[in-house]
Amino acid sequence: MCGIAGAMSRDGSPVPAALVERMVAAFGHRGPDGSGVHSHGDVTLGHGRLAIIDLATGDQPLFGPGDLALVANGEIYNYRELRADLPDESFRTQSDCEPPLALYRRRGLAFTDALRGMYAIALHDPAAGRLVLTRDPFGIKPLYYAETDRLFAFASEPAALVAAGVVPARVAEAPRDELLNLQFTTGAATLFPGIRRVLPGETLVVERGRVIDRRRLSALPPPGTPAPVRRDGAALEAFDRLFAETVDLHQRSDVPYGMFLSGGVDSSAVLAMMARLNPSPVLAFTAGFPETGVHDERDHARAVARAAGAEHVEVAVTETDFWDHLPAIAAAMDDPAADYAIVPTWLLAREARKAVKVILSGEGGDELFGGYGRYRHAMRPWPFTRPMRRKGTFDGLGVLRRPADGWRSGFAAAEAAAASAGWRTRLQQAQALDIADWLPNDLLGKLDRCLMAHGVEGRVPFLDVPLAAFAFALPDRLKVRGGQGKWLLRQWLQRHLPAAQPFTPKRGFTVPVGEWIARHGAMLGPMVVAQPGVVELVDPEAGRHLFTSSDRRARFAAWTLLFYALWYRRHILGRLPEGDVFATLTAAP
Repeated sequence: MCGIAGAMSRDGSPVPAALVERMVAAFGHRGPDGSGVHSHGDVTLGHGRLAIIDLATGDQPLFGPGDLALVANGEIYNYRELRADLPDESFRTQSDCEPPLALYRRRGLAFTDALRGMYAIALHDPAAGRLVLTRDPFGIKPLYYAETDRLFAFASEPAALVAAGVVPARVAEAPRDELLNLQFTTGAATLFPGIRRVLPGETLVVERGRVIDRRRLSALPPPGTPAPVRRDGAALEAFDRLFAETVDLHQRSDVPYGMFLSGGVDSSAVLAMMARLNPSPVLAFTAGFPETGVHDERDHARAVARAAGAEHVEVAVTETDFWDHLPAIAAAMDDPAADYAIVPTWLLAREARKAVKVILSGEGGDELFGGYGRYRHAMRPWPFTRPMRRKGTFDGLGVLRRPADGWRSGFAAAEAAAASAGWRTRLQQAQALDIADWLPNDLLGKLDRCLMAHGVEGRVPFLDVPLAAFAFALPDRLKVRGGQGKWLLRQWLQRHLPAAQPFTPKRGFTVPVGEWIARHGAMLGPMVVAQPGVVELVDPEAGRHLFTSSDRRARFAAWTLLFYALWYRRHILGRLPEGDVFATLTAAP
């Protein structure tokens, strides 16, 4: 995993290397093991490397015949198989990112069809006069671009485009309203006007600094794809084979790896399979919240780790940690998600970096196997069905100066697309909706930024396309049964790691941010509502009240405003964190 950046001029003139060097420097945390910049004609490419595979010869850019050049962020897990399928190819390195160059020469823009992994790739083809950008089907790896009157520029983080002066640091109102009410943003637009996401699975063709063509590779099987299996026993056997294969692929690494263990079904399943495949104990990291009112998962995770023979590392997340680290965490979330799980994820990554450079995690299990309670609501027959995310964080609280009435428009468009796509069931429609936006723009963005801030690569084996295609096409009864989601995954875990107690009702994962904020609310509220970026949005008296309220929705709204205030200071005002939350908020804007 690394960081990539580059630009193509509109008039055919050379792109100054200094511009791309500034972008690479801005995401230096993504590539602490080296960097490279390459200019050819009207294109300059840059790369910051986190060395995971082919430590000796895997530096980028990588080059091919005809002056082809490639920079990539991520891992191509099936690179060995791809090399074996290309016996007449003369490879120059052992890098997992070199086979895409050979595939591009043979297949053109269809080169991504054979890739199995997580990736954001930029490829310059001087002979064709084009720059090609592509992103993996689930959007595990981020990629952003901006088109100006002078050039087309791209980077792994929008903050790099701002730092290099490609676009100014301003806020777009519609994505901001989405962030405040959804906790993430939808579609291609970001909070920065002029910066857009390459969508999951999208390939862009750029000529003369303008996008001239797009294609999209879906993460999901085509609507109407028949269920791969229907019987319980056959489904369990098929899942076991696929899961073993994908976890084995995700463990390919030339550096030490471990995993994040919450004790829930998804991460426990990953641990169970890793324990089967590894001859030595798996290193598992768990976060907990001592001396708070929320459930602490460490006791259960400890029992699961012990049953799997894992080496277990526990990370206590305290109130002091929250106040001390939140400014730096918000600074890392340049494409923001106001998800309080960023706090334990950040602290787990900081601890994991002491021992490993790769972490496997359970993201995607809920989305593919039907785990969320909102899916069960969506499955109810009319008139008992209930749309997902029908109420925003600030709806009805009387806090915003101007109602954010349009916050749901992007989500509604995604709902309409999912409903019209031809999925067989309402459950599949709900899953497809989450996979389109919630998964890449909240869960995966959070994992990427928090881990990469510490130079750690995050891998998500549930989001391997063959496994995902199998899971998504399963009949509803193999996902939801007896009032519980993830039935097949729970049944598999019951067989292979019964200590995980997969059919025992679990408490939802919660971070006690509301409890911590309320403890200092009388002091914190006035600080937050007076912050640039917040003061123009929020009625001061109503905003201050959020921070002392005992209402759950009010506390979440207070958390959202606190996160946004810190994000705005860093990414719009350009101010670095100045100590803990209180020192940062009281520093001059």
